[in-house]
Amino acid sequence: MDIRHTTNPTDVKQYDTGRLREEFLKEEVFIADELSMTYTHYDRMIVGGAYPVSKEIALDAGDALRTEYFLERREIGFLNIGGPAVITVEGVVYELNRLDVLYVGKGKRNVQLASADKANPAKLYFCSALAHREFETRKMTMEEANPNHLGSQETSNERMLYKYIHADGIQSCQLMLGVTSLQVGSVWNTMPSHVHDRRMEAYLYFDMQEETRVFHMMGEPSETRHLVVANEQAIISPPWSIHSGVGTSNYTFCWTMAGENYTFTDMDVVPASGLK
Repeated sequence: MDIRHTTNPTDVKQYDTGRLREEFLKEEVFIADELSMTYTHYDRMIVGGAYPVSKEIALDAGDALRTEYFLERREIGFLNIGGPAVITVEGVVYELNRLDVLYVGKGKRNVQLASADKANPAKLYFCSALAHREFETRKMTMEEANPNHLGSQETSNERMLYKYIHADGIQSCQLMLGVTSLQVGSVWNTMPSHVHDRRMEAYLYFDMQEETRVFHMMGEPSETRHLVVANEQAIISPPWSIHSGVGTSNYTFCWTMAGENYTFTDMDVVPASGLK
């Protein structure tokens, strides 16, 4: 498991491109028949991917967590962005089509990840946060998610936001998860920019063409930086950082949050005039 420690925003001002990517970008999320996991000390979230091509994969962190099993003190949300997936939780089978989400709560010992069709393997993106109580395992399709139409063509940010794990959807301790899909002709996400010092956030950018790139904006509003992101790469966003992006074409991204509160609308908005 890759370990990422927290950073000081004053120090980050001095980072070059290589150091920014080392600290905040996860380049390889999906590796055939493996779990790819990054443990960040921002709210102790684990960001990862499972790509079961030829075999079933067990959710297991080895001795990295120093717990008896992965979900002993954690909860997790899975988003399938590939072919049909099969997730087995304590012997109960859940079938996930593309853009379906499965939440698995604290206390589940045995979680197995597999593809229903080896010719069209599943790609399971997941985020896991610490949990203080148990919630039921629950699946949600995109059709069942809470959709919000946002933005406009005039501002190049017309998009659909789907909320899966949140206060009015799948219940969890602190994990929130959703998907935002930009319409053709729109390229900007999360504008106006904002921060929420009570929670960290992670992004997975996907549904991008090979040559497409997203310029992910980060940093304090007065000291912005950017990371150039390719398809199926993930970003770790500190609580003190903005997290907006502009692409060379439209794209989709999964956002997850964990931290102090459980309020989706807790955002400190930064108008464009306040960015430097």
